Amino acid sequence: MKELFALLDFGGYIALLLWGVHMVQSGVQRAFGATLGVWMGHALGTRVRAFFTGLAITSAIQSSTATGLMIVSFAAGGLVALGPGLAAMLGANVGTTLIVQLLSFNLTALAPAFILVGVWLFRRNQPSRRRDLGRVFIGLGLLLMALHQLVQLFAPLQDASLLRILLNALSDQPVIALLLAAILAWAAHSSVAVVVLIMSLAGHGLVTPSLAFALVLGANLGTSINPILEGSGDNDPAARRLPLGNLGTRLAGCILALLLLPWLPSLMAIFSSDPARAVANFHTLFNVLTALLFLPVLTPYSKLLVRLLPKRTDPNDPSRPQYLDESAHEVPGIALGNAAREALRLADMLQSLLGMARASLLQDNRHRNAHARYISNAISRLDQLITTYVATLDQDAMNSADHRRRDEILVFSTKIAHAASLVTGGLLAHAASLFKKGRSFNAKQGAELTTMMDRLIRNQRQAAALFVAEDVRSAKFLAFEKDHFRELETSAAEQHLENIKSGRLDEAELGSFYLDILRDIKTVNSYLVEASAYPILAKNNELLPNRLRDSEGLLE
Repeated sequence: MKELFALLDFGGYIALLLWGVHMVQSGVQRAFGATLGVWMGHALGTRVRAFFTGLAITSAIQSSTATGLMIVSFAAGGLVALGPGLAAMLGANVGTTLIVQLLSFNLTALAPAFILVGVWLFRRNQPSRRRDLGRVFIGLGLLLMALHQLVQLFAPLQDASLLRILLNALSDQPVIALLLAAILAWAAHSSVAVVVLIMSLAGHGLVTPSLAFALVLGANLGTSINPILEGSGDNDPAARRLPLGNLGTRLAGCILALLLLPWLPSLMAIFSSDPARAVANFHTLFNVLTALLFLPVLTPYSKLLVRLLPKRTDPNDPSRPQYLDESAHEVPGIALGNAAREALRLADMLQSLLGMARASLLQDNRHRNAHARYISNAISRLDQLITTYVATLDQDAMNSADHRRRDEILVFSTKIAHAASLVTGGLLAHAASLFKKGRSFNAKQGAELTTMMDRLIRNQRQAAALFVAEDVRSAKFLAFEKDHFRELETSAAEQHLENIKSGRLDEAELGSFYLDILRDIKTVNSYLVEASAYPILAKNNELLPNRLRDSEGLLE
């Protein structure tokens, strides 16, 4: 019975350790996730810069798995090349070692203070960055407390004969020990927690240095599996180049380390005689040497991955251009016609997104959001291809009409892409958030939204028609639509303020969602007007230079 309670205590403290790591990771990601993601997207340029970017991000969010998933998502979206992506993954692996080095010191006395500060920040603030930082402090406190309890739990186990027999059996089977630690790290989504656990075992003499190092290798290998399974749902083999490449570097490093395993205990004893410290040092040394080994050969390694995992061409991929014929570059008029036909495909895909948004505002259609993001990403990629195709035309062979048509195509394509991004990130996101909270619009609001979405879809069709056949009168009517949506927004804003003044908080919360959606609809409509109506009106001198009443007087 005593052994059963000891086993339950062990499992509970491990769960507390993992939960503490999870709270730190989620808190940092909620507080700085968007900022870190944008910074990472801009920083992944050269291999060296990408390496230090991965290291810095992982040191901040304390998870090489989370960093790896972000890098894989950037690579899948074509925002980062394979070489810098692999370098960033190597940096992320080194970043986890800094966390382990910090936790190798006895910081248990700080745990109550961390939890106190964390609870104060969490309870005193509304959802914000400060509240998320409170989550981080609570997680650090729980993590340190779990480590302290594990140390105390292992103390009486040093004389447990059964545990020693099991661990001694693993001492002669380093490969099995590696695989067991890899499974544990994969399940825990954290090499940090597993390595810290190994440090506790080593510190109490429950594992030999050779076994501890084999377990550390497994922890490093296990976390490289998560980006493969979770990084991309794309069936294209090219999307798996980066996570499989990261697994390859880890696997190669583990194989080399296993070959040198008999000599590693004496080597690590040079740096520290403390077994727990030796585990932390080996974890750092393994990742640093693996990075130094692979950074110089990432270019040929990337070429090998490209050859082994070729990009699959999907004929049904909406982002695959159908009319951008490279052979038509010699005749700018034909090439611009091809680009215009491709731009119209963007309008068709936007219409599909608007139809999804219309349905999602009336009923819970969150299961279709993934498909909507797929179409939005396809629009964004196709917009980039259209821009590149038009920009590479021979400028000297184009007349003034060709230059004007080129600018019209670029404006239309860009505005449609912006509208699609807002539909996905604005309308659909607001609808999903509303239904996630178990709320829905009342009958009046639902009817108004249906009417507005129908009008928006009609305006989208008219914008596409104006792009093909210029008509000044129709362009004016489309431009006047901006006034209609502006008036609707003003009326909704006044009603929202009235609900707040009257203390109708439930209606005020729902009105906030309603107002956000109205603003998104108005902005999407503005993109449609700017896509096709304004260029026609500008060409026919039907637009004022600005909307100021007495601009000349102000300039004087």
